[in-house]
Amino acid sequence: MQYVTKAFFMALLFLTGVVSAQEWPNRPISLVVSYPPGGTADLMARTVATPLGKVLGTSVVVENKPGASGQIAASYVAKANADGYTLMLDASSYSVNPSLFPKLPYDPNKDFKTLAVLAQYPNVLLVNPSFPAKSVKELVAIAKAKPNSISYASSGNGSAQHLAGALFEVKAGVDMQHVPYKGGGPALNDVIGGQVPVFFGSVASTKQYVDSGKLNALAVTGKKRASSMPAVPTMAEAGVPGYEVYEWNGIFAPSGTPAPILIKLSDAIGKVMASPEVREKVLSLGGEPFQGNSEAADKFIKAQMAEWAKLVKTGKIAEIDALMVKYV
Repeated sequence: MQYVTKAFFMALLFLTGVVSAQEWPNRPISLVVSYPPGGTADLMARTVATPLGKVLGTSVVVENKPGASGQIAASYVAKANADGYTLMLDASSYSVNPSLFPKLPYDPNKDFKTLAVLAQYPNVLLVNPSFPAKSVKELVAIAKAKPNSISYASSGNGSAQHLAGALFEVKAGVDMQHVPYKGGGPALNDVIGGQVPVFFGSVASTKQYVDSGKLNALAVTGKKRASSMPAVPTMAEAGVPGYEVYEWNGIFAPSGTPAPILIKLSDAIGKVMASPEVREKVLSLGGEPFQGNSEAADKFIKAQMAEWAKLVKTGKIAEIDALMVKYV
């Protein structure tokens, strides 16, 4: 009798999920972005929000909750109702935070379901025009002559920019000073203003400043040159072999979201990313649409977690108590 009752209860839960999925969505969906306006994560969220809403038959509202390398947004969404109305768009920091921060206010392996990785973007090594180095080799020479004399900005501890800088230190054999900000927008503004000389920014959010002469691009961090910056060499071409870093953006739902709703969301995101308009937008920003479904996306993210854990162990990125981190 006990087993019959349990089976009936499980069947009832499944049917409840199916019914709720049939009625879903009947109100706006909140897409919480882990970084502030102006960065790649925000650009990607606003690129997909409107077409995703059209596919689902409702509006998708972008809501920025920046800070603590995405932890503020992740903690908020992890505690949200698992009803499909609160989603998160996060960045590469999602895959490094478990190694970087020993006391996360959420568990990425238990609190979220991966819906999709939208796109991968190479970063670009940028310097303020007043900085004396005009090439990667000149930058490395200065850094080796005066260790820790060069600072680089990032969107936060554990962010893609931080990882790019730390890996650059390892591969180039130099020591630099990391300056974390609350998002790529504020970091970029200070590099343009000359407060910090170096930045590993996304091609997507920095191309306009390179084109206008407000920043100098020394190298891109991908395996091949960015189509939107064809004159800028790869890091390997510039003299740092074995260096490859991409920023990526993914969409997540709280664990416990009914499976039928997760399927609807994954299918809808897939349709959006396959549309010529969105693909063209991603390519114009220097990115590559991710190839694969939600299972492939989850596998990719777990592999990223393992890869960045290795970098953390080198000592270039030390473990940080999340409650003790101070941001600029």
